[in-house]
Amino acid sequence: MKYAYYPGCSLHSTGKEFDVSIRAVCDKLGVELVEIENWVCCGATMGHNLSRLLAASLPMTNLARLPEMGLDEVIVPCAECFSRFKAAQHSVKTDKKLRRDVVEVIHKDCNEDVGIIHPVTIFAEEPLASRIPGLVKRDLSGLKVACYYGCLLTRPPKITGFDVDGYPESMDRVLRAAGITTLEWSRKTVCCGGSLALSKPDIVVNLSHKIIEDAKSAGADAIAVACPMCHANLDARQDDMEKTFGVHPRMPIVYFTQLMGYSFGLSPEELLFDRHLTEVDSIFGLAR
Repeated sequence: MKYAYYPGCSLHSTGKEFDVSIRAVCDKLGVELVEIENWVCCGATMGHNLSRLLAASLPMTNLARLPEMGLDEVIVPCAECFSRFKAAQHSVKTDKKLRRDVVEVIHKDCNEDVGIIHPVTIFAEEPLASRIPGLVKRDLSGLKVACYYGCLLTRPPKITGFDVDGYPESMDRVLRAAGITTLEWSRKTVCCGGSLALSKPDIVVNLSHKIIEDAKSAGADAIAVACPMCHANLDARQDDMEKTFGVHPRMPIVYFTQLMGYSFGLSPEELLFDRHLTEVDSIFGLAR
């Protein structure tokens, strides 16, 4: 299996452990990822607030390069990038004038029919889903995890087409296949505050604290995420939560691919667990 790969800005910087663990897991599963050469930023939060044309042109610049690679599907791990790619694809498909304007800007055809896929999806479906149990080297059945999808992967459902928008299960299925216990809980897709971390940090601290407390109430030993922004808010804001609410949550926040890789026998060092700001060593103590 071979896919184009768009890491986006976060996975080459603050979310490097997501990039490294995805590549490691795909290597174990026999999936080849080919990074798009000279990819550009998707526009993230700023692009679509400045210009509809800019918001569509940036993702389409990247998608237009896939025919040169001989590929028609791209893996997009960052939930914000995934959302922007899906929104741009929908826009050029439904607005002919916008499509013409985008082609004029990027000097290439839009290639709007390309498959835009989050890695959770390919791991949860065949043929990869049935390969996961056979790769497990560590018994993590004692680890209880709350799978947090965030608000961007599933919304709006008619555009993202990801899982079930109200109560997604794909990440849960992937981790259960890796021998990890996943929990039923109520805040799987509740917003963590997103990009308000700098402009309105008090909102982020409050929303992220509610997510962590709900996961704790469900009995979670850790929260698994699939978004660099969600990871940053839940992981890096726990000291602020202590200042605001009086108690440090001490909740490990890890990428779901790190847990997969750890179950496959990869070391914490290989999976960059040491990059997290909130201690994650408690996870290792639950491995057998």
